This record gives sequence, structure tokens and C-alpha cells, in this order.
Amino acid sequence: MSGTFIDIRLRDGAAIPAYVTQPAKGSGPGIVLLHDTAGLDDFVRRTADLYAEEGYVVLAPQLPPRDPKPGGVAAKNFAALVDGLRALPQHAGKIGVVGFGRGGQLATRIAAQADVDCAACYCPDDFAALLADIPTIRCPMVFHFAESGSHDPSEVEAALANKPHIERYVYPGTSNGFIVSESEHFDKPAALMAYSRTLSMLRKVLGPLFDLDSLWERHCYFEFGTRDVDAVMPTMVDQPYVNHVPTMTGGVGHDQLKRFYRYHFIHSNPADTKLIPVSRTIGADRVVDEFVFCATHDREIDWLLPGLAPTGRYFEVPMLAVIRFRGDKLYNEHIYWDQASVLVQIGALNPEGLPVAGRQTARKLIDETLPSNELMPGWASSAGKPI
Repeated sequence: MSGTFIDIRLRDGAAIPAYVTQPAKGSGPGIVLLHDTAGLDDFVRRTADLYAEEGYVVLAPQLPPRDPKPGGVAAKNFAALVDGLRALPQHAGKIGVVGFGRGGQLATRIAAQADVDCAACYCPDDFAALLADIPTIRCPMVFHFAESGSHDPSEVEAALANKPHIERYVYPGTSNGFIVSESEHFDKPAALMAYSRTLSMLRKVLGPLFDLDSLWERHCYFEFGTRDVDAVMPTMVDQPYVNHVPTMTGGVGHDQLKRFYRYHFIHSNPADTKLIPVSRTIGADRVVDEFVFCATHDREIDWLLPGLAPTGRYFEVPMLAVIRFRGDKLYNEHIYWDQASVLVQIGALNPEGLPVAGRQTARKLIDETLPSNELMPGWASSAGKPI
């Protein structure tokens, strides 16, 4: 954990501790982060640190005991939480609030009654108790629901209908607690999807905005242009990871990944390596890059064709890279390609009788007018049939 603890004075005079963390540059927009019934635990503090990496100043208070009288202490005190964040010298700009479970309930009330710019609510304890607050929410907001949560889906649909500024998502097969890694209900894919959706809203409303396109170009320049491992690593977070999915090559963590880059990737790429860009999509926290990888198999390419001696054959293969960022640093890369196509092109796989193709896959990606369905024996059988 990289933050510190301070005291926040509530409207009723009570003082509560709060965990505060900030981005590396020292200032940024603010997030009030509200915990569930488990309290200000490791999960909440890790989440605060994560948002700090994304560029936010985060205040995560230890909430007082649940008020037995609905609308009492909480209603008087939630503005103090926002004021406490706004008073921090490192806070600059707008403020959002993010809450889990009980904290999600409070985040919704804050969105309805306090001066915040956006809000996110995960798995609220009692959505029915929020129905009076929903109509007064004017700021952008996102709700995340577990499929088997305590909410009534029809009630949610009715309450949030015709409110384009409020997004809502349900995660199939999940239960409350799906975002908490220590929970028996943890669902990593759903948790990552929910996080990305929340971050997308935060970026749009609060900023900060980063030029992910340029950051990715710079990273690739050091990989394929200067081939400088010591320049590549600072473009990434302290503990990044890379996974080349077809061959499961790459590394997790700084030391393993740097070892991979130095000895098995950057200098393993053939001398004539070329990337032909096809498309690029920029999201709130990731880049999806579509390109054709071109090279001659003049050396053992550890990451792409591990264990195969050089054949001297030229190949072209479509690739897709999904690159996730934290703030202005790369966090991870997932790289995909059709390994069968590469193996066919270097002569390691006989395509006869198999639904695989060689260089044609790259050519058709660039020129869509080339023939389709040539690997389908039954394609001719549908000719002339009604469509």
C-alpha cells in the first residue's frame, strides 16, 4: 500500500480515519471510495492504489456504523466526505464517488444529493431503498449488478428506464462479491469488465485523458525500432505482464518480463521484421491493434515459433494486440494470431485436408475482395439456392 491515513470530521462532530493515495505526479481529479460491510480492508486500499495509478487522488474513509434510522447520520454526513476530498491540497479538478455494497448505497445517495460529477455503484445492498434517490440523480452514473444479487431486475429496469445518463450492467453467472479477489464469489473476467466500464465513465467525466495511441507507438518503437530493452521497460507499470496467447510466451512481473524481452523477444525478431497496420481502436484504458506481422524465419523466433530451427522462409500473419494501460503506462498485452497459418508458411504443417491457410489469410485481411469460403467443401452446394 502506498497511501497514508488522515482524519475526516463529519457533520455530527465525529472524526473517522480515511486512507488517502495519489498519482505519481502528485495531483489529479478526486474519487471518494466507499467500502462494503467488510470495512476499509486490503481490497479497498488496493483498489484506491489502483485508481491512484490511473491518475486520481483517492479518499477511502472508514465509514461509521450503519445508521439504524434510514436517512439519518448518513444523510447528514456524506457531504463531509466530498468536502474532505476537495480540501486535500493534491486534489485538482472534478470529483467522482465509487462504492461497493453498502458503500454503493451511499454512493447513490451522494450522487442524488451532493455536489459530485459522477458515481459508480457496485452490487447495492438494497436497491429498493434507493428508488427515491434515482429520480434526482443528474450526474453520469453506472450501476453494476451480480446476476444472483438481491435486486429485483424488473424494479431496476423500471427505475433506470429513460435515463441515458445512468448505465447499468448485469454480469451473468455472478454473485455479490464478484469483484473481490478474496471472495469465494470472485469472477475475474466480470470484475475486469466492470472496472473497465467504471473507468470509461471516470475518464469521460473527470479525466485525466492520456494519449494511448502515442504511448503505444513509443513502446513499439523501442521494441522494433531501436530494440532497446532498457527503454521498453519504463513505458510499463512496475509489475506488467505480456501473454502471446497461441504460444503462451511472455512474462509476469518486471523481472520475468525484462528477462523475456532481453533474451527471447526483442533480439529474437528477424532482421526484416515489418508490421503493416490495419486498424486501431482506442478505448478508455486500452488499445486494440490489428496488423500484419511480416518476417523471414532466419533465426529461432523464441516467442513465435519456439523450438523450431530457422527455415529461411518468409511469412505474413494477421495479429491482434489488446493492450491495457494504467494511467500513462502499459499494464499488459494480450497478442493473438493464427499459429497454423505461420506453420503452413514455414513448411512445418501440411495444410492438405485441414481447414487452414497460409499467407492468404494476411492477403485477404488487407484485400477483402479476394475469394471467401475456399476452405469450405460444401460452399458450392449452396450456389443458386434461395437466399
